[in-house]
Amino acid sequence: MGVLMSKKQQVEKVQKCTAVVSAFQAGLKDRAATMKQTEGQAEEGEGHKKPNPDERNAEDSVQEENDNSASPSTSQQASAPMRDECKVNQEAWSRLRDGKGVEPEDLEKTHQLTPPAFVRPKREPDDDQPIEVDLYKKEEPRSDEMCDVCEVWTADDLYPCRICTRVFHDGCLRELGYLRAEALQEMRDTAHTVTGWSCYYCDNLNLLLTEEEMYSLMETFEQCKIIPESCLVSDVLLQYRHFVSKQQFDKDLTDEQEEEVLAQFAALDPEKKGHIEWSDFLYFESLAVLRKFRTENSLVRLLTAKERDTARSVFQGLDLDKDGVITRAECRQAQQSWFDKLKKDSQSCNVSISHVGPICESSPASSGSERSKNDDSRPVTWAFFLRESAIYILAARPNSSAMHIRLPL
Repeated sequence: MGVLMSKKQQVEKVQKCTAVVSAFQAGLKDRAATMKQTEGQAEEGEGHKKPNPDERNAEDSVQEENDNSASPSTSQQASAPMRDECKVNQEAWSRLRDGKGVEPEDLEKTHQLTPPAFVRPKREPDDDQPIEVDLYKKEEPRSDEMCDVCEVWTADDLYPCRICTRVFHDGCLRELGYLRAEALQEMRDTAHTVTGWSCYYCDNLNLLLTEEEMYSLMETFEQCKIIPESCLVSDVLLQYRHFVSKQQFDKDLTDEQEEEVLAQFAALDPEKKGHIEWSDFLYFESLAVLRKFRTENSLVRLLTAKERDTARSVFQGLDLDKDGVITRAECRQAQQSWFDKLKKDSQSCNVSISHVGPICESSPASSGSERSKNDDSRPVTWAFFLRESAIYILAARPNSSAMHIRLPL
């Protein structure tokens, strides 16, 4: 029993020591906190006493630290809106690069479907080679049977695109967040009519650019301090055009060129809001890039089967004698016909910027009328017509009533 008791005593002794050590450690922590509190109270109570130099230095250092800690918080509060604005701009640039022209708040809705990832096209080795398109053999592509988003067939509830073969449910497009209520109603009203409706793939002309072409355009925007997804007023557009002219031709715009820029602004603002929507400005600049870097054969390859069939119908309607040739004047008439879907207000504006025909016989535009008559009667073949009309057919894709390209003289 004695041995057992001694072991028990040893165990109890160890436990007591452990408890004492733990209590000691806890006491040290409490003591440190109490000492800090007591020192603070003592400093408050002895405020009337003259502090010694060491205490004064300590207080000054503490005050300095407090001031330093306060100043960053103030600057941080001041710079917070700037950081938020930079973040929004970075998100806008990334969406522009990826071809997703969607506002951030539209993408953050939890009930929405996942937007598709757009892949920019790549130039093929034979991209600039001519392509044979038979005038008398219509392709007549059939629209898809299932919704491009949910891949479900529901017959009459599907809305076809007039450019490609995709079809969509209005509910799926609403959940994607690519079409707002106003645009959805426009789709319901026009998709099954002769005018037709362009899906969000075909409506966005910027998606036709390759990565290299897109980076070239983005670099120009950045140098001109053009903020993506922002509306542009006439002064900003003039400033942008002056910069591009200085960069490309090393000279400023003339007065006549400035008037032409203002006419372009009016064509891109058919509803006379006083500003240009970002999408319309982007589509206009995207077409300018295509014209600059692509050949006519390359542009023909961008046309869809539906667009080629429409071009066939227009050409055959002008070719009354069925010899496969029309006149130059008829070719220009056809190029303007792609934009018949535009509203009357925008059409009246387009006439002012396209300079189609002189105003009167004595006007400067009528000088050399004999030469223009000879040019108007020049024969145009089907292949030439398709190559020269390709850029205008592409420009007519967007649903917007704005004119994204200048019509031929």
